[in-house]
Amino acid sequence: MAAMVEPPFSNPIFSSNSHHLQLVQKSPPHRLNFLPPRVPSNTNLTTTACSCSAENVSSGPLLPPTPLHPPEFLSQKPNLSSDRTTKDRRKVVRLAWEKLVRWSRSWRSKVKTDVLERTNKVVVLGSGSFGTAMAAHVADRKPQLEVNMLVRDPQVCWSINEKHCNFKYFPEHKLPENVIATTDAKAALLNADFCLHAVPVQFSSSYLEGIAMYVDPGLPFISLSKGLELNTLRTMSQIIPQALRNPRQPYIVLSGPSFALELMNKLPTAMVVASKDKKLANTAQQLLASRNLRINRSSDVTGVEIAGALKNVLAIAAGIVEGMNLGNNSMAALVAQGCSEIRWLATKMGAKSTTITGLSGTGDIMLTCFVNLSRNRTVGVRLGSGENLDDILGSMNQVAEGVSTAGAVIALAQKYNVKMPVLTAVARIIDNELTPQKAVLELMSLPQVEEV
Repeated sequence: MAAMVEPPFSNPIFSSNSHHLQLVQKSPPHRLNFLPPRVPSNTNLTTTACSCSAENVSSGPLLPPTPLHPPEFLSQKPNLSSDRTTKDRRKVVRLAWEKLVRWSRSWRSKVKTDVLERTNKVVVLGSGSFGTAMAAHVADRKPQLEVNMLVRDPQVCWSINEKHCNFKYFPEHKLPENVIATTDAKAALLNADFCLHAVPVQFSSSYLEGIAMYVDPGLPFISLSKGLELNTLRTMSQIIPQALRNPRQPYIVLSGPSFALELMNKLPTAMVVASKDKKLANTAQQLLASRNLRINRSSDVTGVEIAGALKNVLAIAAGIVEGMNLGNNSMAALVAQGCSEIRWLATKMGAKSTTITGLSGTGDIMLTCFVNLSRNRTVGVRLGSGENLDDILGSMNQVAEGVSTAGAVIALAQKYNVKMPVLTAVARIIDNELTPQKAVLELMSLPQVEEV
């Protein structure tokens, strides 16, 4: 029988004859050899394509065993064009980063730090979690700085001064030695350079009226409180000057995605200070900005305040969705709708839409709606699980501003003729006039309209 000539770079054990399997050649194991086989000089290398018929097979001499095909990745040539593209891309990224770093260093070298240097005393009104965290943060900025916390609870006052901790909110966190608590408003406010206002919105007016006689007319107030006054619909930028009977009281609002616990743990955080006085906003920025806290400036006081107030109500809605186990699709749809509603109202009131999409808007909304540390979200989760609102509030040791703000938000929306389906549903649930289940059905039954 004529020997079968192997096609180049193949080494079959059986022929491909369709009628039978014919043993052709069994070559012993051999080492990989990527050089072409040596063939006698008198060998005819001209072959025809292999056929399934033995009659068509060449009768020439059998060639030596053909080496195994080399691995594909060894036989491929390097793609020099791809490598060059990768190097170019990395170079562009490196140059962009180096340019950013140079800009940052140049900017920092020009920024004045005299505000912190000439500040000797800061007073914090209120001893809640966020007020305590900000007191600790400011005190860490300068060891010689005196930070006075004006508190009402004698036990909290004692724990801060004697144990250097706020036993109600941060029993495990030691406060800086230069944080001092007092119940004496006159002593706390005397010679203060800045005042951080951390009293809940609903109690702020009466609280400030009680200490107005000790407040210097030029003392800058930095408001940490978020919400709307229930009956008057006033924001803190309106409450503070009116309660102090001084329309020219310097005012700054501080807002953004910031949990007090993470501030205490010195985790990276970014917030916004807003004031109609650009110089005043810059002053607050210098006072508060540190390695752990980035402070952006804004002139849009209305936008920052409205976003900070309404995000609490939206967080309750997000919590209800979580408590009812409605899923991720529902959560995303609800929060997106809520963001739109906040933007509609804020811009009608004169705010900038860019503020609502920034740190104090979308940033704060994401934090409050999606993270379990949020008090307002927790209220919503428990409402969605079927608990009674009075029982929920009775078991909490902190104020969930969204509960009291919800009704004010809807009154404000009516004043500016803005439809707010999601936030209105939350207000109805809080007033016990609508169940979460019924609210979901009503919202899903709203007309199919064009995206606004």
